[in-house]
Amino acid sequence: MQKLVESLNVLLSCTDKRFALTMMEQELSCPVCRGLYNAPIMLPCAHNICLNCAHTLQTNGPTHGNHQHVHGHPEYLEYGEVDRLSEADSGVGFSGYAASAASSSSNSSSTSGTSGYPSLHVDSLRLICPQCHRSIYLDETGVLSLPRNRVLEAIVARYAGQAKIAVVKCELCEGNASDASVYCEQCEVFYCLACRENCHPARGPLAKHSLIPPVKGKIKARAKAQGQQSGKPSTCSEHTEENLSMYCILCKLPVCYLCLNEGKHVNHEVKALGAMAKTQKAELSQTLTSLTEKARQAKDFLVHLKDKVNQVQECTVEFEASLVAKFDELIEALKKRKEMLIRQASEIRKNSAQAEALRNVVQREREFKTKMIKNHIGQCSSKLKQTTGLLEYAIEVMKEQDPAAFLMVSGALINRVRHTEVSWKKEMILEHRVDAEFDLTLDSGPVLRAIERLNFKEMKVPDPPIIVTENCSAENNSVTLAWQPYPSSWVEGYVLELDDGNNGEFREVYYGRETICTVDGLHFDTTYNARIKAYNHAGEGDYSETICLQTAEVAWFQPDPRSAHPDIIFTNDNMTVTCNTYDERVTLGNVGFSKGVHYWEITIDRYDNHPDPAFGVARFNTARDAMLGKDDKSWSMYVDNNRSWFIHSNAHSDRTEGGIDVGSVVGVLLDLNKQTLRFYINDCKQGPVAFTGLAGIFYPAISLNRNTQVTFHPGLEIPADCD
Repeated sequence: MQKLVESLNVLLSCTDKRFALTMMEQELSCPVCRGLYNAPIMLPCAHNICLNCAHTLQTNGPTHGNHQHVHGHPEYLEYGEVDRLSEADSGVGFSGYAASAASSSSNSSSTSGTSGYPSLHVDSLRLICPQCHRSIYLDETGVLSLPRNRVLEAIVARYAGQAKIAVVKCELCEGNASDASVYCEQCEVFYCLACRENCHPARGPLAKHSLIPPVKGKIKARAKAQGQQSGKPSTCSEHTEENLSMYCILCKLPVCYLCLNEGKHVNHEVKALGAMAKTQKAELSQTLTSLTEKARQAKDFLVHLKDKVNQVQECTVEFEASLVAKFDELIEALKKRKEMLIRQASEIRKNSAQAEALRNVVQREREFKTKMIKNHIGQCSSKLKQTTGLLEYAIEVMKEQDPAAFLMVSGALINRVRHTEVSWKKEMILEHRVDAEFDLTLDSGPVLRAIERLNFKEMKVPDPPIIVTENCSAENNSVTLAWQPYPSSWVEGYVLELDDGNNGEFREVYYGRETICTVDGLHFDTTYNARIKAYNHAGEGDYSETICLQTAEVAWFQPDPRSAHPDIIFTNDNMTVTCNTYDERVTLGNVGFSKGVHYWEITIDRYDNHPDPAFGVARFNTARDAMLGKDDKSWSMYVDNNRSWFIHSNAHSDRTEGGIDVGSVVGVLLDLNKQTLRFYINDCKQGPVAFTGLAGIFYPAISLNRNTQVTFHPGLEIPADCD
């Protein structure tokens, strides 16, 4: 860590250091009150908030059936039939202590909340994180159950001490104390001039005492007090008389031995507190080293950018001189022409007008290059400011001596540093966008042949964009492409084109300024060719190199909480579903199929009181509050413990003997090449082909009530007995 601190100090001068402290203030400011954190607490989503602000945001939570406020937040985008984004996170969280308590109580009862989370009640306490807008449900103690972020609290105290220099008063004056002039490091007392002469003369044994300015003395006194406080071991919030000695890997919390033996963390995997803190510090230090190097490169590049402004000014003078020389050459050519000699006076006026036009063109070119460089400086400065603030904050966290306090914030901080490093390449292109040399050229050849053809070329079209292959990918039936502009090219926007997957004609799929694009709704097991071109007001440039991306051979999907009925309950990474009512409720998969052959299976995990779950496919706009197949937008097989039926538009057909029970496996075979739908139960065909003439986009679907729980298994091989 010492090496990392020294590296950062080399990067920042004294002036930069004070500037970095100012930039770090955004890391130390509460997102609610906008002031420095006061008694900060850590939310389960790793964000921080003042304790008083948390009390203000704390409200009573909703019942099970009302979650629209979670999925209705703007961070959850609207999606249509084809272009739909995958989002497994529902946006709901639980406080670490409340969740642990619920998990502990569930050891003796199977009726507690799903996956160890507490069941929601009307009177449960809730607050919404002001940064990520996730709902956090609390136990009866409310926000007091959330842990204090002591590392952040200590950093805020140190920052406030460095940012604010208060007047220090003499500690020996009686009545109205005078301003202190010195601080004795041995006596640990502030003296004014009079008290120092009377009580601390510079002779005898006191002559060897070290006297320093009062500002430095105040910092030393504060540091000593904090050092004594940090030497005290941290105690458990549940068992206040016990010291924290271990770290729970499952709950990601420091714990004491009572928590392990008889508390909420029984049978949880743990590690020694000191060893875990050492591992996390090493990981954070390694990541910060890489980020520090990038910040150093950005600082050096900013210096080059500022020099570039001067170079543009110098090149402006040189370019203007070269143009004047060319015009002088043209004037000489004109003088040799007999017919122009008799109109010499008018030519002088014409040349004056040309000179004025020349100055205007040069002025526009200079302003353009200067604006581009200043914009680049602003972007790089902003990113460097943000990164430097994060580095300063991380260094302060690394100084924390209390392992328990450090581990409360280390995981989230490592993720932030990694994310900043990953985004660096996209946001910080350490290459010049414009050259100091002028792109303008005077096409003098045609002018020498015919003076009326004289013109300027103000700008050239942009060069082909560069595809960033390491950031391009294909997942399921979507492809993601990333690119960047060619260095020194001025670009106003991009055009992304994709072929039809059969080496056919290219079609435009994106038009705009972004440099990354995801195209959804493509065919599975298909190779697509993509290319990009850039444009500006001078015209469109050439296409980039073509890149080939292949979609997945086998379709993989999972039930989608965003499109499901609110009564559907998701567990096991959304692969297992059930319901909390006796009414039939519908959920769809997060991927729609329009081509190819697809097969998936559903395992029956729980089957009580012989209900009729329905399995099949549906359009995206099918009804969510009725059995699958009741409307004309869904096709399904519903089955009980003895027999099954096919249903579409509420029309039943083909009753077939054979039902389901716990452990049964229902297979769904969707063949869009033949436009058919067939069902299996326990690897055997269930009746004839259920439906034919299926064309369009279909989503895997199921309807069930609280008596049934199932698990999806997508992307399986096609059955051997497939027709």
